[in-house]
Amino acid sequence: MTPAFAHATGPFADRARYDRATAHLDAPLAVVDLRAFDANAADLVRRAGGKPVRVATKSVRSRALLERVLGHGGFAGVMTHTLAESLWLARSGFDDVLLAYPSADRAGFAELSSDARLARAVTVTVDDPVQLSLIDRARTGRQQIRICLELDTSLRLLGGRVRVGALRSPVHDPARLAALARSVVRRPGFRLVGLMAYEAHVAGVADAVAGRPLYSRAVRILQGAARRELATRRAEAVRAVREVAELEFVNGGGTGSVQHTAAEAAVTEVAAGSGLFAPRLFDHYTSFRPHPAALFALPVVRRPGVGVVTVLGGGYPASGAAGPDRLPVPYLPEGLRLTRREGAGEVQTPLLGHAADDLLVGDKVWFRHAKAGELSERFAALHLIEGEEVVGTAPTYRGEGRTFL
Repeated sequence: MTPAFAHATGPFADRARYDRATAHLDAPLAVVDLRAFDANAADLVRRAGGKPVRVATKSVRSRALLERVLGHGGFAGVMTHTLAESLWLARSGFDDVLLAYPSADRAGFAELSSDARLARAVTVTVDDPVQLSLIDRARTGRQQIRICLELDTSLRLLGGRVRVGALRSPVHDPARLAALARSVVRRPGFRLVGLMAYEAHVAGVADAVAGRPLYSRAVRILQGAARRELATRRAEAVRAVREVAELEFVNGGGTGSVQHTAAEAAVTEVAAGSGLFAPRLFDHYTSFRPHPAALFALPVVRRPGVGVVTVLGGGYPASGAAGPDRLPVPYLPEGLRLTRREGAGEVQTPLLGHAADDLLVGDKVWFRHAKAGELSERFAALHLIEGEEVVGTAPTYRGEGRTFL
């Protein structure tokens, strides 16, 4: 837990605060505890060790909260997930937007190539010359498109027969990345400005899973080997690409690896987003312990029997391989759990446990989502809590009529 929460009195006090703050609001609703949010932001900056932190927007999905975190010292720029989102944020005044995923949005590229202000603000990621050809066919203007290359970060063992890491970029070798860089600079209408490498197998995999000590130990050993291999290869890749073009930035990392990635000399900035909201998938890391900042509340609507209550809605599973770890979990009051048979339901969720008998129809049960920004796709607004009061409301992308994926 971060130092800012050394004085916290625990879940019982937090539940009382949230209940009092939202007593005038009917559930379902979602909140962000600003004290926790700001403390998590400060901890990310501390872990980055002086290198700027680029905010991963998919983990927030609220312009107001993106602006809030960028107001903290130590944060600079945003990392987006679609071209449509990138252009929308750039039109809204965000002036450093890195689209971290290749796009096939032809209408978006037509707009980007025709607007000088947007072209200055937005950088798009590619990992294949075919993507450049798609952009060329889509462009309708003469504006130069800023390009970032992506390096595959996966750890390859046994001569490549075993791959540890996400299936992202096909470009694993520094020499091949340099060849891609040359293909960019040879083509008119493009400017190579950056390189990114996201080590999901380090940043997004917990290394201290409760009740699984042997598994956790194996993860730590494998992640240590992956970090060492990537640090060497990433430095080689940066040197190779810098021989082709000057780079404005080299981006790496994620919430779970901020301090490790920032320690690499070749990296100029790190990315993070989930650590702001601290969803439950980020509970089990040895190197940091953020405070849950984003929660949602569902109302008790039934009491089917002793030791069970039913709340309205709740079927908000997270993306990724299906499993129990992708489900939201009841958080407050403590002592509640999902049923194995029904889990989190589309229109109702039964909850078991001793705490059920103290709940009345109309009471709120507070949940945590498995992932961060996906919560914002379920609610139009996030109520901002300071102490025991709701001090504002931040519309989500959905609340502003935007659904990008």
